[in-house]
This record gives sequence, structure tokens and C-alpha cells, in this order.
Amino acid sequence: MSDSCQRILQNALSDEPLSKTDALGVLSSDGVDLLILVAAAYQIRHKYFSKEVTVHILNNVQNGLCSEDCQYCAQSTSSSARIEQYPMKSDAEIMAEAKAAWEQGAHRYCMVFSGAGPSDERIDHLSQIIREIKKNWPLEVCVSPGVITSDQAKKLKAAGLDRLNHNLNTSERHYKKICTTHSYSDRLATLRAAKSNDLAICSGVIIGMGETADDVFQMALIHRDIQTDSIPVNFLIPIPGIALKTLNGLTPEYCLRVLCLFRLMNPRAEIRMAAGREIHLRALEPLGLYVANSLFLQGYLNARGSSNHHTLQMIKDLGFSIKSDVKIDEILLRSDTHEEADGLKSRDELRPFLKET
Repeated sequence: MSDSCQRILQNALSDEPLSKTDALGVLSSDGVDLLILVAAAYQIRHKYFSKEVTVHILNNVQNGLCSEDCQYCAQSTSSSARIEQYPMKSDAEIMAEAKAAWEQGAHRYCMVFSGAGPSDERIDHLSQIIREIKKNWPLEVCVSPGVITSDQAKKLKAAGLDRLNHNLNTSERHYKKICTTHSYSDRLATLRAAKSNDLAICSGVIIGMGETADDVFQMALIHRDIQTDSIPVNFLIPIPGIALKTLNGLTPEYCLRVLCLFRLMNPRAEIRMAAGREIHLRALEPLGLYVANSLFLQGYLNARGSSNHHTLQMIKDLGFSIKSDVKIDEILLRSDTHEEADGLKSRDELRPFLKET
């Protein structure tokens, strides 16, 4: 192991920040050898998370109908993507999906809403749903409601919410190039409101939006500064119709290096190998779990991903376990072995319990 890699590893083991020079070296193919870098990141992952993988399932509770112009998003006003649009699902649908998430091995059930932010009435309604879920299943609950106030965060905490998601997505410098209807500071204020009310925070990034390596370093640094509990690392999915076309020349090696940087800069955080992992990591995807300790089942908000069976089999084949009351072998026995196709989710995939409710 080179002197620079030894220094990077020791800093991470001591929970000391990486210098900008070392961070940019991690991202460069001319820097630290990739497998040595993954081995170093795995030491950090193993120290805090052993060989366990936390599985999340998203419920796209409200889809489309959004006034924000985020250039990367299929749901935004800037998008012409042919997605299924619908207002908030019924309580019965939400509860049925929570039950299914638990049965499929999810540790955390994530409810995502489109739009700028919720009304106080929406917060009260959501609080009732959170209480009902927590009463029925041993799930942690995460909500992605948009921009919220400290008072709204306080209400959600009182209802039993475990974690609030609000993605920063990119660096402060780059933010104005991907959204104009709200600011980076609006998003940061929401995370601080959640933190001030003792909510764990989940905040992700999207790689491949024209950002520089320095922007990636700044993203990793801000999450370290605000002590983000969970960091989904997404790689831009080029959904037809979204305004943003830049893919930033992503390669599997670079994507794996990005995961390593976030692990080394945020050693105690849950690092999630999130959207786009199947597309951009390709054959290197299994190596990503030696760095990240979390992923999604059932695809993403509007885009399909690998089948549950494929993802769970990958976890088992690597010798890892899942954080769940349900055993991985039990889930594999009753999971569908077919591979998911690329493309957008259908209405039946987005709303699997609509007819039953």
C-alpha cells in the first residue's frame, strides 16, 4: 500500500477529514490503485457495519405534479418524461406497501412525496400514517416530504419518524445549474431543521450532472460537516424526457471511486449504493458492497432496477447478511427470479395495491 493510501486509510480510521489533494487522488485513475482503495474502504465499512447490508424500499407516495424545475428529475416541471402521475395514495395503499416492505426484508420504509414542500395539514396526516406503521410493523420509517420548517420536523419526530430525507444532490457551486425554483440553502435549512429536532437525516447526491471532481469533494465534505447519518450515492439515470443530458463521462471505475471517497470522508455514515448502480457500475457492482452498506430493492422512484432476487442473491453470494427480522434465504425462496427490464415503472409497479384498496 502506498504512503498516500496508508495516510488516507489512517485518517479514515481516526475519523479525520481527507485533504482536498488526497480526496482528488481517490477520484483519479492516476491516483491510488482501485483494488487497494476498495480494500481500504472495506476496512472502514467493516469497522462500523461489519458485513451487514441495510435494505430500503421506496414508496413513491405522490408522483409528478411538481412545480419545481430540477433538471435531473422525471417528475419536475422541466421534464417531458412519460411517467405515471397521481396525487397522494390512500392510507390503505400506503399501509399495504409498508407490510409488503417488511415481508421483503426491508429494514427501512421510505415514503417520498413530489412537490416543493408539505402544508401543515399534510404533516398532520403524515404523522397519523407514521404512528400506524410503527404500531403494526418493526420498520424504521423515513419520509422525503420536501422543504419543511422546524415546527413541522418537531411534529414528525413526535409521531415516531426515525429519519428525514432531503437530498442536497450536488455542490453549492453547481446547484444553480440544476435548479432555479429553490436554492441549495433551502435544502440545507431543511436538514438543519430535522437535526435540531433529533431526527436522523438522509441526504443524497447525484453523480453525472456535469459536476467536477472538486464538486464531488465538496459534496462529501458538507455531509461530513453536518454529520449526515445516511448518504445515498446516486448515479444519473438518463430517463428520456428529463432536461439534463450530461452524464459526465461516468465509468464503472470512477463510480466505485466516488463510493470510496464518500466512505472514507464519512466513515460512520450509512453509504447507500443507490439509483443507477446497475447502469453505471455494471460488472463492478458487487465490489460496491465492500464500500457501501446499504441499497434499495424494487428500483427507484420512477426507474426500474434489478429484481429483488438478483440483488438479494448478490448480497448472499458476497457472504453478507441483511438487517432484517426476515432471513435472506426465506425471501429468496419466494422471490421472483426474473430480471427487471430497463425503463420506467408501470402503474401496477408504482401502485401494486391500488385495486385491492
